[in-house]
Amino acid sequence: MLRELYVENLAVIEKATIRFLDGFTVFTGETGAGKSILIDAINLVLGQRSNKEVVRTGTDKAVVSALFSHLNCHVLQKLSDYGYEVENDEIVITREISTEGKSIARLMGRPITVSLLRELGADLVTVHGQHDNQILLTQERHIDILDSYADNQPFEQSTDILTRYQQEYDQFTKLKRQYQKVNLDEQQKARKLDLLTYQVEEIEAVNPKVGEDEQIEQSLNMMRNAQKISENLSAAYRALSGQEEVLGSYDLTNQAIGLLDEIADYNQNIQKVEEQLETVRYEMEEVTEKISDFLESLEYDPAVKEQLEQRFDEIHQLKRKYGNTIEEIVNYYQNAKSELQQIQRSDQLQEELLEQLNQQKAVVVKLGKELSQMRQKTARRFEQAVSQELAFLDMPNVVLKVEIEKAKYGIKGCDVVAFLFSTNLGETPKPLGKIASGGELSRIMLAIKSVLAQKDAVDTLIFDEIDTGVSGKSAQKIGKKLKSVSTVRQVLCVTHSAQIAALADEQFLISKQTQGERTYTNVMSLDTDGRIWEIARIMATDQITDLMLQNAREMLIAAKNNG
Repeated sequence: MLRELYVENLAVIEKATIRFLDGFTVFTGETGAGKSILIDAINLVLGQRSNKEVVRTGTDKAVVSALFSHLNCHVLQKLSDYGYEVENDEIVITREISTEGKSIARLMGRPITVSLLRELGADLVTVHGQHDNQILLTQERHIDILDSYADNQPFEQSTDILTRYQQEYDQFTKLKRQYQKVNLDEQQKARKLDLLTYQVEEIEAVNPKVGEDEQIEQSLNMMRNAQKISENLSAAYRALSGQEEVLGSYDLTNQAIGLLDEIADYNQNIQKVEEQLETVRYEMEEVTEKISDFLESLEYDPAVKEQLEQRFDEIHQLKRKYGNTIEEIVNYYQNAKSELQQIQRSDQLQEELLEQLNQQKAVVVKLGKELSQMRQKTARRFEQAVSQELAFLDMPNVVLKVEIEKAKYGIKGCDVVAFLFSTNLGETPKPLGKIASGGELSRIMLAIKSVLAQKDAVDTLIFDEIDTGVSGKSAQKIGKKLKSVSTVRQVLCVTHSAQIAALADEQFLISKQTQGERTYTNVMSLDTDGRIWEIARIMATDQITDLMLQNAREMLIAAKNNG
């Protein structure tokens, strides 16, 4: 569950710390006060996309940190898979966004990728935003909702069927691509065969070896500068070994050692200097021999130089066609040779792949039928469960029909799923977008979310203005449903409804104020008197009267007594 949220320099929030309890919590406040910013903050620690515009003007970065405790088994398993050890059954997630747009995410102080954070966040919190109502208007999403409900059913193997089907279908598509690749027409096959043969033979003719180009370049560099190298080596050799009557450094060092040896017995330090100089003489002798060997091995053969330049040019030509390095050329060669061999034996391979493809198709069809049967059974349970929730939400006459029709096999199976509704008795069920108002959409969506949440492992549910377009008795029903859900889940809700706010266990006021030329958003936990005033404000159309305050007080008392 979400225990604490810390927000710093996020939009108009300079700094805020919010501590959450179990049960039902609401956020209220004037429109534009910053309630949606809190939802954005939670989404950030759940791994959602960020941008630099969220950073408060005049600051370097925005920081959001969240503490979660009482972690469910799915979260613990993923943390274990990621290599995180959990202490005291709680974790801290931090997200930083800089003014340059860079984002840094940390889990328990260790860096974590946003993709992994998003995967983990899906098991920590579920956020139901205002846009979620549009999911009901998008038929393509209905199959996902139905499968989610099937996934939550006890003693079912629905997850296994769907996962197995998708794995087998993925294998089927891979085999199909391979079959289409080798199933070329004769003209295309001949053209491809000629091209690959030419490329393979061209690379084989040169037969480049990894690192060969660097060695050739080094040798050519030596040959192109052979005269200068020879002159400098000879001069260095003469400076060390001497020439005719001119003593070299080695001979002069020997003389110095002899002179020091004559007086070494008089002073211990002189003896040490002599020993050091002897070491230098040995090293000079070794260096002189190496320079001599270099001079003896130094050869300049124009024919060899020409051969190396030709070889270097051949490799360069291959690089222009097949890769920037010899490693890339070799990889290209291996792939081309493999494809060439496939084409050369394409008839046999085609028969083998066709047999595998037919076998895999049979597996996909079998699992697809099982998946369809599972969805048919699930649809009836889903209709019944949602209808019960709708009746509780003061929509007893709404009829839900899950229509499942056959379709081409795809990654989701061979079904097209559509939710059809009738909001009045006697009417034929139709697509929701043609019959439902905004308030009805909100309640239908809440009914579906409630059904999915009953066995969902996610511990924290957030509803962002689920009461849009709803008021009066319907709003109270929504509040009661959220209150009911909060007995088994932590529920957070942004609301403009006094009826919903009165039913909450805890209420936060989001307010905005201006100081100087800056705007600040504050988050404050309300006591009983504060809640009375805020609920009265929500109900007021002009000014808060004593009667409104009395009504607000009675709403809180009634909610407490009925709770």
